[in-house]
Amino acid sequence: MQLWNAPVAPGPIEAEVDVPGSKSITNRALILAALADGPSTLTGVLRSRDTDLMLDALSALGVGVHPADGTQGTTITIAPAPLHGATVDCGLAGTVMRFLPPAAALATGTVDFDGDEQARTRPLGTVLDALRGLGVAVTGNGLPFRVEGTGAADGGEVTIDASASSQFVSGLLLSAARYRRGITVRHSGKPVPSMPHIEMTVDMLETAGVRIDTATPDVWAVAPGPIAAVDWVIEPDLSNAAAFLAAAVATGGTVRVPRWPERTTQPGAQIVDVFREMGATATLVDGLLSVTGGGTIGPLTRDLRDIGELTPTIAALCAIADGVSELSGIAHLRGHETDRLSALSTEINRLGGDCTETSDGLRIVGHGRSGLHGGTWLSYADHRMATAGALLGLVTADVAIENVATTAKTLPDFPAMWAAMAGRADTDEAQP
Repeated sequence: MQLWNAPVAPGPIEAEVDVPGSKSITNRALILAALADGPSTLTGVLRSRDTDLMLDALSALGVGVHPADGTQGTTITIAPAPLHGATVDCGLAGTVMRFLPPAAALATGTVDFDGDEQARTRPLGTVLDALRGLGVAVTGNGLPFRVEGTGAADGGEVTIDASASSQFVSGLLLSAARYRRGITVRHSGKPVPSMPHIEMTVDMLETAGVRIDTATPDVWAVAPGPIAAVDWVIEPDLSNAAAFLAAAVATGGTVRVPRWPERTTQPGAQIVDVFREMGATATLVDGLLSVTGGGTIGPLTRDLRDIGELTPTIAALCAIADGVSELSGIAHLRGHETDRLSALSTEINRLGGDCTETSDGLRIVGHGRSGLHGGTWLSYADHRMATAGALLGLVTADVAIENVATTAKTLPDFPAMWAAMAGRADTDEAQP
């Protein structure tokens, strides 16, 4: 077991952190660019494991991928080309395993999908059954699975239960315009989580000239037609920024993030309201967001259905807050990279906290910034679990994160960035 000693902040943090591009926007833009009617240039592309898996998959399918400044360049030109058979490694990337199969139906040939061992338990049947309902030949109900492409697909109307993940809807919508009849997606079931991510997809489709009707609740109708080439400029990843900004709340200091957008479809922007509810202050001036923590951290009672991906960061703050927090609307997190509700409860309690699962969330009793003790924090190969442990390590001595390297999924330089913010050198100490 490789352990990384989380740096303890010597006092209230004062730092400015420039966060790389959004994974959610990057991978959506890559799909749209690959299916567009001409080349597109993407600027500010996040280069992390999830986005590199998407780039590798598109290249394997026949799409031209041309970084402007080397293999790890953040400016990339995507040149569409006829898609052909390939083998796709999804890793643990939900956006790859759910966004690419509808595009693979447009390929000529067999496209085989597989990924990390942990990914084989992630729910995929919804999108694969939807493709079958649209006339696409699919073998399997989860990783590994196979799509038999014929170079085109009819499309039509399909009803799905997307209550486990908004990515099921987004994945179908992103390729829908290239289907002969387009695709109409109807959701039937409990409310769809992370609706802002679907709104992000709709916004990007409209930017690319795709006609989409969203007038009926829980129905998205994409008309057939071209997808315009767009030179996308990728915003900073606000969900990744959340962990760094939370460091200000945890330590009572100030953290600033530049290039924060005035308007965005990223649900991560809502973290600012959460921080304010917990007693912090926040200002946005000329694109520079500043968050300053208060003398104490207030408890939180909030439905996180729309911002479930922020739960690990929020739960970590609740564990060092003063009082009882109730986080709800996040039962779907049991199907993420790991069962995040179980993982958070287990790891917070391992450090002496008081966290219990509810039917759709967590109840956390916080005893202040000094209420926990050191210990090993397991990441479960989940990048947001790793960053949550690092956040608690800022105010708790001797917290060691197992497999901090998993943060490369969305933030390849996390250990060094975190140590620099904390005012410490990153020794990256590995222990057996």
